[in-house]
Amino acid sequence: MVNEVKKIEETLEEVIDSYPAKSMKNRKEHIVIRDTSQDKQKIMANTRTIPGIISNRGCCFAGCQGVVLGPLKDVVHIVHGPIGCCYYTWGMRRNQAVVGENEKNFLNFSFSTDMQDSDIVFGGEKKLEQAIDEAMEIFNPGTIMITATCPVGLIGDDIHAVARRAQEKYGISVMAFSCEGYKGVSQSAGHHIANNELMEHLVGKKEIELEAEYPINLMGEYNIGGDAFEIERVLGKIGYKIIATFSGNGSAEAIMSAYEADLNLVQCHRSINYIAEMFREKYGVPWLKVNFLGVDQTIKSLRDMAKYFGDEKLIQRTEAVIAEELAAVEQSLAMYQDLLEGKTAFLFVGGSRAHHYQNVFKRIGIDTVVAGYEFGHRDDYEGREVIPDIKMTADDRNIPELEVEKDEQRYHLRLSKEKMEELAKEIPLNNYEGMIKEMEDGTIAIDDLNHHEQVKLTKILKPDIYCSGIKDKYTSHKMGVFSKQLHSYDYSGPYAMFKGHVNFARDVANGILSPTWGYINPPWKKEAGLEGNYGGDY
Repeated sequence: MVNEVKKIEETLEEVIDSYPAKSMKNRKEHIVIRDTSQDKQKIMANTRTIPGIISNRGCCFAGCQGVVLGPLKDVVHIVHGPIGCCYYTWGMRRNQAVVGENEKNFLNFSFSTDMQDSDIVFGGEKKLEQAIDEAMEIFNPGTIMITATCPVGLIGDDIHAVARRAQEKYGISVMAFSCEGYKGVSQSAGHHIANNELMEHLVGKKEIELEAEYPINLMGEYNIGGDAFEIERVLGKIGYKIIATFSGNGSAEAIMSAYEADLNLVQCHRSINYIAEMFREKYGVPWLKVNFLGVDQTIKSLRDMAKYFGDEKLIQRTEAVIAEELAAVEQSLAMYQDLLEGKTAFLFVGGSRAHHYQNVFKRIGIDTVVAGYEFGHRDDYEGREVIPDIKMTADDRNIPELEVEKDEQRYHLRLSKEKMEELAKEIPLNNYEGMIKEMEDGTIAIDDLNHHEQVKLTKILKPDIYCSGIKDKYTSHKMGVFSKQLHSYDYSGPYAMFKGHVNFARDVANGILSPTWGYINPPWKKEAGLEGNYGGDY
C-alpha cells in the first residue's frame, strides 16, 4: 500500500508540475489521495477557480434555473436576459414530466425576454412586464418564475418589483430569483438562491387533506431521462405517497403543501440540503440521505426508509419489493459484470453523482480511480460534521441566508427526540457522511478538475471510461477514452433504481467495448518516445 500511494503521489506531482508555484500550492489543496489510516482528510472546495484555467463549472444562473427550478412542469419560467442563457437551460438536461387531467405542462416551451443592446442601455423592466402579460394571455399559468442573468444584475433591473406588481395584477404566484451568473463561485450559489425563494414564497401556501400512511417528499431528484418515474414506480409499489418532488416531474402546486410530509428524502445533497434543513427547523420534518442509483445503495436506502417509519407491514412489503425487483435484474447485471470486470473509471460529475455512481460501477466490475465534484463544498467530500469549521468567504456572503422560524401551527415532531437519536446511529438521518469516506485506499479525490489535469491523468492512468458533463466529453473522446455524460445521460435513461442499473450497464458496456476507440490516436502516441543529444563533436 505504501508503494502504491507513493506511485500515485508521483503521478499527481507530474500532473501539477507545470503550474506556477502559487497555482501549484492552490491545486494541491484541492486534491486528496484516500488513506483510511487517517482519521480525517481535508480537501479545499467551493473556492474561486484559478484565472486562466479551463474549469468545467457552470454559473449561478445554471444552478438556479437550469437545475432546481427548470424541471417544475406547471411553471412558466421567464429568463430575463439574452437568448443564449435561456437556450442553455431549456431542454439541455432532458427533464421529463407527466401530467394528469386538467394539469398544465410548460416544459416544452422556452420563455425569454431576449434582451438586446437597447435593453441593456435603457433597461429591460418594461420588456419583462410585457413578457409576463403575454404569458398570462397565452398560457394562463398558476405560477411564474423570473430568473436573472448577468446583464440584469449589472444594469440594475428590479425584477422583484416587477414580480410584485404582476402578482397583484393577476392574483397568481410570481417569483423572482436574483441568480445572476457571476454570483458565487459556481452553480452551487444558484441552488442556494432557489432553495431560499421556494421556501419563503411557495412552501406552505396551500393546505390539503392528507390521507396517506407514509407521506414523503423527494428532494434533489431532477428526473433526468425519467429517473423520477422509476423511483415513483418502486416507492409506489411499497406504499409510499410522494407529496412533492423538488423538482423532477414536480410542480409548484405540489410544493405548496410539501410541509405535510413525514420525511424528506435527499438524493442530491448539494443542491437541496438548504431547504431540507429549513423544513426541519420550520415544520419539524426530518430528512434522510438516500441514493437510488445502483441496486445495492437502492436496497440500503429502501431499508433505511422502512426503519424510519418502523411499521412491520412496511418493512415486510419493502423486502418483498426488493426481492421482486432484484430477481428481475440480477442475471443481466452478472452478465455485464463478466464483460466489464477490471475496467476503471474517472467520475467527475456535479451534485452527488460522483459519489453515487462509484457504487453503480462497482456492482458491474468497474473500479473508480479518480472522482470529484464541479461545485461541491467540503461537506460533500468530508461529511456534514465539518460544516462548523468551514470559513465564510466574500463570495459566500453574496448569497443571503434565509432565517426560518418554527411555524407554531404546522410544526410537529414526527418522532420523539429519543427515537431520532436512536435512529441517527443506524441510518443517515439529517446527516450526510460525504464521498471520501466511501472511497477505496489509493483512489484520488479532486475538486474542480480542469482540462489540463484531465488530459494528464488520462495519459498516466488510462481509464476505460470518463464520466462528466458536456464540456469535457469530447476532450475524452479525442484521447480514445469512452465518455458517458451523466448530466443528461446522452439521450438515454432512466438509470435509477433496479431497472435503471441494467440500462446504465448496457450503455456503458456498449461504449467501452466498442472497437471505435482503437482507431483513435491520442496526442501522446504522436510524441517521441525517446529524447537525447548526440555526443562527441557531431
